[in-house]
Amino acid sequence: MKLTILGCGTSTGVPLIGCTCQTCLSSSLKNKRTRASLYIQDPNTTLSLLIDASTDFRWQCLRENISKIDLILITHPHADHVGGLDDIRNFNFIQKMAIPLYGNTWTIESIQNRFPYMIEEYQAQYSYGGGLPQIKPQTISNPNRSFSFKNLEITPIPVEHGTQECLGFRIGKFAYITDCSKIPPDSIKLLYNLDFLILDCVRIKPHPTHLNWDEAQEVVKILTPKKTYFTHLGHDFEYEQWNKKLPSHIELAYDGLTFNFDEI
Repeated sequence: MKLTILGCGTSTGVPLIGCTCQTCLSSSLKNKRTRASLYIQDPNTTLSLLIDASTDFRWQCLRENISKIDLILITHPHADHVGGLDDIRNFNFIQKMAIPLYGNTWTIESIQNRFPYMIEEYQAQYSYGGGLPQIKPQTISNPNRSFSFKNLEITPIPVEHGTQECLGFRIGKFAYITDCSKIPPDSIKLLYNLDFLILDCVRIKPHPTHLNWDEAQEVVKILTPKKTYFTHLGHDFEYEQWNKKLPSHIELAYDGLTFNFDEI
């Protein structure tokens, strides 16, 4: 499986509007962070999977030359993770079909309320000019329990995002956990024996709804994945300065980072 980090930035993106800190003024592409989103391709089945359609989704697709999406997984319905959903219409045009979209109850209800024009059974009342994006929402009613999509096994991982429950996802020996302030014990059990982990790490100081620098490293010590990339990064982290502070098995993510993992 090939994985591409489309965006690794926090909800504001990096650079922040109007900020003159070292990171925001940096010319390094590794300090240019669009909002968090992930793309996975299986070259054997040609299955293409998107996790979150960030606010910067259109630009991310153009940058990475993405032209196919078979399935969308949404971690939670905050704007920086679903703000790009309208742009899936281009994939509907290409593929001539609605795209299945999976999320927990909070996510699906929010999407149905905010984007009813995207849902097939409601679209007759939105028949004004122009094409409409089309999704098939599917509620993940049993988090912690794996489900299959075209023979690909996906395990939702419930995590705490402040007072809300957000989902991470595990596929084989890879897991994606973003927007997380705490991982409950039952979810910790689902995250052992990983080759790759992409994990939330929003800033240096504690945050009420995200893991910070120290907390993210503590999670890595508990789970012991072979390799971890920190994502959802704010402008605290100038890439070169902070990446060298990490042990060799942990790195800061950057937009466009790709790697392969074995889903078995």
